[in-house]
Amino acid sequence: MLLLGARLTLRSGREALTRLVVIAAAVAVGVTVLLAVLAEFNAFQATAHTRCWQCTSGAPVGAAGPGERGELWNYSEDYFDGRVVQRLDVAALSPDAPVVPGLSRLPAAGEYYASPALHRLLAGVPRDELADRFPGVATGEIGDAGLARPDDLVIVVGRAPADLAALPATRVVGEISARTQIDGTTNLYRYGIGMVAVGLLFPLLTLIGTATRLAAARREERFAAFRLAGATPWQVGVVASVEAILGAAAGSLLGVALFQPLRPVIAGLAVVGSPYFGSLVTPSLVQYLAVVLGVPSAAALAAVMSLRRVQRSPFGASRKVTPPPPSAWRLAPLVAGLVLFAVAPLVLDRQPAGPGLSGGPGNAALPLSLAGLLVTMAGLVSSGSWLTSQGSGLVARAARRASTLLASRRLADNPRAAFRSVGGLVLAVFVGTVIACVIPAVDAGMRAAGGGTLTGVLRVSFVPEPDPAAEHPVLGLAPDAGRALVQRLRALPGTAVLPLYAPEARLTGYACVGANACAPTEAAIACADLTPFPALGRCPAGGPAIRAQFGLLLSHDNVAGLGLPFAGRDSEQFGTDPAAQPLEALLVRVGDPATLERVRTLLAGYTARIGATSAPKTFGESIALRAARYRQVQQVTLAVVAVTLLVAGCSLAVAVGGGLVERRRPFTLLRVAGAPAPVLFRVVALESLVPLVSATAVAVVAGAVVAMSVTHTLAPGGAPLRAPGPGYLAALAVGFAAALAAIASTLPLLRRMTDPDGARFE
Repeated sequence: MLLLGARLTLRSGREALTRLVVIAAAVAVGVTVLLAVLAEFNAFQATAHTRCWQCTSGAPVGAAGPGERGELWNYSEDYFDGRVVQRLDVAALSPDAPVVPGLSRLPAAGEYYASPALHRLLAGVPRDELADRFPGVATGEIGDAGLARPDDLVIVVGRAPADLAALPATRVVGEISARTQIDGTTNLYRYGIGMVAVGLLFPLLTLIGTATRLAAARREERFAAFRLAGATPWQVGVVASVEAILGAAAGSLLGVALFQPLRPVIAGLAVVGSPYFGSLVTPSLVQYLAVVLGVPSAAALAAVMSLRRVQRSPFGASRKVTPPPPSAWRLAPLVAGLVLFAVAPLVLDRQPAGPGLSGGPGNAALPLSLAGLLVTMAGLVSSGSWLTSQGSGLVARAARRASTLLASRRLADNPRAAFRSVGGLVLAVFVGTVIACVIPAVDAGMRAAGGGTLTGVLRVSFVPEPDPAAEHPVLGLAPDAGRALVQRLRALPGTAVLPLYAPEARLTGYACVGANACAPTEAAIACADLTPFPALGRCPAGGPAIRAQFGLLLSHDNVAGLGLPFAGRDSEQFGTDPAAQPLEALLVRVGDPATLERVRTLLAGYTARIGATSAPKTFGESIALRAARYRQVQQVTLAVVAVTLLVAGCSLAVAVGGGLVERRRPFTLLRVAGAPAPVLFRVVALESLVPLVSATAVAVVAGAVVAMSVTHTLAPGGAPLRAPGPGYLAALAVGFAAALAAIASTLPLLRRMTDPDGARFE
């Protein structure tokens, strides 16, 4: 049976060979896409589990007593042009001091190692904007072992032990951390990419199944003859599976070969924020084997399943009955999911607003929204055949030509098969519409917070992480040093400065967000300094200074969640000169990016001297860091939509081509009876476009309804729903153009196979 199946596949004429080539091509596309997703996932996993040497902790300087060994360690973070600069100041205390990964040795005092990306940046900008922050001269580059991604900005600065020991945040380290650090978004992206991989299985399996079912009717007739000649159902299944296995195996190997030159492209795509090292972008051996062995197995199963009627009885091929039309109950999951999404924000309680914070969605919002999303997606799939059936009815009622009537009749006979090839596209359009509507709205809502006037304001705290055991806690810069710094900043062109002073000479309390972002809850400000910052409020009449809750303004990274303004009629008066108190923090508005970096360079010495835990960054940079995560989700979604459109286009082309092969006889008889070729062209086009357009339109509407609910939940008070951006619209346009091209590519085949001069049948 195996030899017979191979002979029928390879030596049965042009039709069998064409079918084998189409199966191999379709499988190659699917395997290439699947390997690319697996490689992206593996690279993300490897990057997320990179050794976190920055997480190293140690003992306070002097705690170990005389003869300390190891090294002095002072890790901090800075910003340049919205990008994080990871800085380590280090000084060896003994010859056996541990070496930072990526370095051959620790830098001596007056030297530093920088990552390749930071080296290029230092060479391309003026010294007073970046290089003046780092003492010493470059002595080498940090290798890949010390970096998570190729574009990381990292620097290791060598310092004299006495100088480094004088900085408050310095610790004595005897061993560098070998653990990995996973931030709050790692699991989000892991599950997101995992869902992408799972989500792609549906359209990929549809593509493979469609390819293996090519000319199913003709093959049923052949295998029915085998059954009449005495072949068992098992033997028929073996012969049928050989063709599918040969085509799928060839396509799998071809897909593996096509994937290899794509690895550098995938590494540089920066789907989740920044590029990967090329060596990490590869599926594992187990994944390669699973794809190469699993795809032919799935193809063989699809081929056998397509011959169920023949396997039951040799007369099954001629007993074809039109299936009952799908009922309207198939819409129930879709309606239930949309109602769940629409009602959830109205019935769910919101979290109470904290001091200075606006309320957010309640704890039940996420699971209920996820349930609504899953139900809606299932509803889109289940309702597709009903929508196709209804679309065929509308086409029939509007029929004025023979082609329209023929197409509607064909769709009404089997709407499930008509929808099957575009099901993956509908889900991609739905998810893409939700993301493309929500993310611009949330992003615009954050940027509009405070009237948009806080975007270019730099914030910096001079208060270190509180130490409850300290007898004399540090409240900030001394009054004299604070006044001098304020004067230097105001001397720069285009700057406005709002100093925040300690209201009392004691530790009044702190607000902390994360491990390295602590700020005082209260601050005293001069009313004259508050005038250039109207978004923060105004002082009540009759006083030169007030005290207000400004702590969250310095530590919270989402301005839209703050309860602005902070100052108003109820603000408490501050009776003394605020400038006589320690300087806790500063807000600095700058006029241009170059001035911003000069200000940041000037502040670097002060924050390091006092051991401040938060790096100076603007509100716009904080918003951009948060918005970047949303845009990464959008990029992943657009990538999924693009890939799904590609796969759906291939499925559509294969399905249309297979349908033409199966209907060669009736189409040829129509041509012989006098029907011109353009009539048949219109029949094929309508059969493909009706399910595509109807289901896609419903997916867009459903996506907009879900997006309205999500926007209301994430941006209350807020941002209106926005139309998808040009990138998403372009992706949809390209997808529909690809679908039309797939349909058009089958028309020459239709003309040749229905030529009346060659009408011959068995």
